[in-house]
Amino acid sequence: MPVDIDRHRRLADEVLPAGVLLIGGDRRSTGSGGVHAHVNPATGRPQADVALAGVDDADHAITAARAAFATWRAWRPDERRDVLLRLAELVRRDAETIGVILGLECGVPAAVAGGLPRRAADYLAYYAGLADKIEGTVIPIFPERAFDYTLSEPWGVIGIISTWNGGISSICRKAGAALAAGNTVVVKPMELAPFSVIRFGELALEAGIPPGVVNVIPGDATAGQAVAEHAGVDKLSFTGGAETARRILAAAAPNLTPAVLELGGKSANIVFPDADLDAAGRFAGAVCMGMAGQGCVFPTRLLVHEAVHDEIVERAVATAAALPLGDPLDPATVVGPVVSEGHRDRILGMLDRARTEGSGDIVLGGGAVGGHLSDGFFIQPTIIDDVDRRASIAQDEVFGPVLSVLSFSSEDEAIALANDTRYGLAGYVHTNDLRRAHRVASKLDAGYLSLNGFAALPASAPFGGFRMSGHGKEGGREGLLEFVRSKNVYLAME
Repeated sequence: MPVDIDRHRRLADEVLPAGVLLIGGDRRSTGSGGVHAHVNPATGRPQADVALAGVDDADHAITAARAAFATWRAWRPDERRDVLLRLAELVRRDAETIGVILGLECGVPAAVAGGLPRRAADYLAYYAGLADKIEGTVIPIFPERAFDYTLSEPWGVIGIISTWNGGISSICRKAGAALAAGNTVVVKPMELAPFSVIRFGELALEAGIPPGVVNVIPGDATAGQAVAEHAGVDKLSFTGGAETARRILAAAAPNLTPAVLELGGKSANIVFPDADLDAAGRFAGAVCMGMAGQGCVFPTRLLVHEAVHDEIVERAVATAAALPLGDPLDPATVVGPVVSEGHRDRILGMLDRARTEGSGDIVLGGGAVGGHLSDGFFIQPTIIDDVDRRASIAQDEVFGPVLSVLSFSSEDEAIALANDTRYGLAGYVHTNDLRRAHRVASKLDAGYLSLNGFAALPASAPFGGFRMSGHGKEGGREGLLEFVRSKNVYLAME
């Protein structure tokens, strides 16, 4: 599907918000971090300039958030509830436009991009509904006579540092919970995809959230470090890779600033012989290719019982090969570009290494897309069979449209293979044996399990990983509690 360059250019002019910093209600067209020339990943051409925050801008945003905290915290819970519901409605109102923004800024295909802002609104509405249900407890005390209770209070200023692929959906999952609890936020989106987050900040002001409660400062690693090391930030929430997480924790260490970390994954998709083989094969070939494989929760390792290996791989290859690839603004497209030229080259380098080391047999794809898509950052859907379990391609997160296939002969071996990675974000099991499904799910060392389908990350369910996939939760009541701290009050009665 060729990319309509003229349409991309026209829509960029029409729908992309100005690449500004939103600090305390002000729109700042310049930042101390310079300017980033944003490149459309589908066309490979610059389409807008983005002002980048530097250290001074981060300080200004955190100061604005600190000043607004007293006001926002003092709002009654029902007032915070109602304004967050208004914000959710505004996100729903603009869902189509935000979907186009996602396609332009990071190549999210239209079929997915339209749903992400609606899911973002779900998070906002869900947490709005919890804003007036944050409770303390009364605690029985002994042997003394006393009245003891707890207060559930907001932390203060939350620094949110997010990668590019989540866009407004990831931000609303984080910020919705933080705001409902009475915190203010400083959001640092990555310079590769700032526009949907800037739009979120604009909608927060339109909804009636006071200036300074939501601040958006697009920037690179310098801005992220400035947020992480700032003494005025009470807690951090980060989505991204493990290496960046280490740098954020190092920056936060002098102030002992706590952090929620939602990191990468190398999730296993286990297919047993008693599964619906047609459905499992199509699932395996399609789900990790959507968004060009750029999803931390995607099942990028396919573990297949040896008795059905050939059948599943054949179905997966046929499915992946037939996925429409091309212009992300075309409603028929399933596989769009990866986010940047550097990201594309890194993925291609991993595939070259797999070839050189003989890590497996590439049975589909394996390279960049040429022809009329060569100017964009497109990679062929790729499936590698008979992968060495210790190979880099089987152990390291690719974050591209690449599926590694391994075989097993028993349930215990499948569990061992699934857990044989330093990650622990998600796991998938395909079987029609209900006992086996729950037995295997209980033994997988991952924070989010999905049986016979895809993990849709509903707003009401907690999401988060183990080990190198991070710690803490987003979504559900547990996601709200990440932004609430408990204070004990003891009243002596004698």
